[in-house]
Amino acid sequence: MDHLDQLEAQSIYILREAWAKLDRLAMLWSFGKDSTVMIWLAKKAFFGHIPFPLIHCDTELEMEEVYAYRDQYVKEWSIDFVSHLCPPIEQTDATLPWAARVAARKTLGLKQVIEKHGFQGIIAGIRRDEEGTRAKERYFSPRGVDHGWDVKDQPPEFWDQFKTDFPPGTSLRVHPLLHWTELDIWHYVQREGIPVVPLYFAQAYHEMEGRDFGGKMMRFRSLGERGITWPVESGADTLEKIIEELRVTKVSERSGRPMGADEDESSFERLRAAGYM
Repeated sequence: MDHLDQLEAQSIYILREAWAKLDRLAMLWSFGKDSTVMIWLAKKAFFGHIPFPLIHCDTELEMEEVYAYRDQYVKEWSIDFVSHLCPPIEQTDATLPWAARVAARKTLGLKQVIEKHGFQGIIAGIRRDEEGTRAKERYFSPRGVDHGWDVKDQPPEFWDQFKTDFPPGTSLRVHPLLHWTELDIWHYVQREGIPVVPLYFAQAYHEMEGRDFGGKMMRFRSLGERGITWPVESGADTLEKIIEELRVTKVSERSGRPMGADEDESSFERLRAAGYM
């Protein structure tokens, strides 16, 4: 097997382990490249049928192109889709920066979905190379009764043996893409012909949410809510150009999603501890 085949096989194994060991399972779908690759892998893992629902915690702040993509592929892929409206920003931690509070709405929404449907496991498309805190995750990561994450109390995972038996009230986050990189994702999208939101491809941007970009060629490296997610300068308007750009770029994948870091460097870590994915 080549490198992508090995990545794919490991992820399919993790998805099947989760389905076999956990009673009620669901997958988060943000409509970004990573979670859409997870859908593709799940379809392969379960012979074309995804046997669990896909969840969108909706802040009503997604970009128009993202909602259009959602509406098209929920129908085209016959997805069992759960859309949950997130609580208002007033219910988030007021000590967080504004951008982090917007993101925290999704955490509150996810907690509500888990409690409403009784999900034991939530599959999420995070990768270790995205951000330092995420690099500390496990494939099967326990969350306490309050859905918080204790980075100091993570189970060991050796030789593809995963702990799935935890005390009552514990839920799990399952991360089948932990071992992938951003470049791996785009190579796989290219190989498999996976459709992605067109915002990933460079175009001329003039004005967005009050910011003037002066017609520069830009694209989104990561997709998030309006007002807290921005494109980065890039001429990569095809898959081939995106892959070539990623081979040499020194720009962080999340550079367009500051998450309030300019106001409080610990905000993302605080969000993750509270349950943000």
